[in-house]
Amino acid sequence: MTAETAEGQWARYAAEGVLLDGFHALKHALRFGARVPVALATDRRATLALAAELAPDLVGTLDGLLREVPGTTLGALVPRPHPTGVAALALRDVGAPPAAPDREAPLVVLDNPRNLGNVGAVVRLAAGAGAAGVLTTGDVDPWHPAAVRAGAGLHFATHVERRPVAELPDGPLLAFDAEGADLRSVTVPAGAMLAFGSERRGLSDQLRARADRLVALPMRPQVSSYNLATSVAMALYHWLARPS
Repeated sequence: MTAETAEGQWARYAAEGVLLDGFHALKHALRFGARVPVALATDRRATLALAAELAPDLVGTLDGLLREVPGTTLGALVPRPHPTGVAALALRDVGAPPAAPDREAPLVVLDNPRNLGNVGAVVRLAAGAGAAGVLTTGDVDPWHPAAVRAGAGLHFATHVERRPVAELPDGPLLAFDAEGADLRSVTVPAGAMLAFGSERRGLSDQLRARADRLVALPMRPQVSSYNLATSVAMALYHWLARPS
């Protein structure tokens, strides 16, 4: 029986797989339990050496997983090969986020975000801060390859899902808006959702109506706004810095 080519193996999983673009995305996905059926590298030895330096816990796993392919092959399989010369496909497992009574950490809600890089950056923040997950509304797919690339594969370290506002889970919802109460005066309750409007239009009327409270980030007068990921980082740091 002829062994399956790397291209054939890639094609078999391409329709259902999540693109892991680069060594760091693959590293994070593996660390957090992603099922990775195919991983390619243009220089296998160099990739394993990088793993020995940055992720020694994964050297054995990567040694058994990586298949070496020419750069031209990788370029034909992915739209923009990563500088590390690594690409992989992971299988996505999506369940429900933890219910409010069962979680202490907040869920981050992005209301109709428009920038995939921002979505990925927020996922990375949520994973690092230990948030319960990231939910998005609107038509942007939070699992788009550009978002996964910006999130460095950390989609597999937290819950990431798209949902309509009407289907957001139960729990107190704090929506960030310039008209709200100063965040420094607010205690984030257990099981809360922290909601942020889109980069251009802010909160939708539907999400504003769903909110239990409006909260504002501290901001110097005449400064119009923060970047979306910066806003989420400030809110999550406020939660992390709460008295124990």
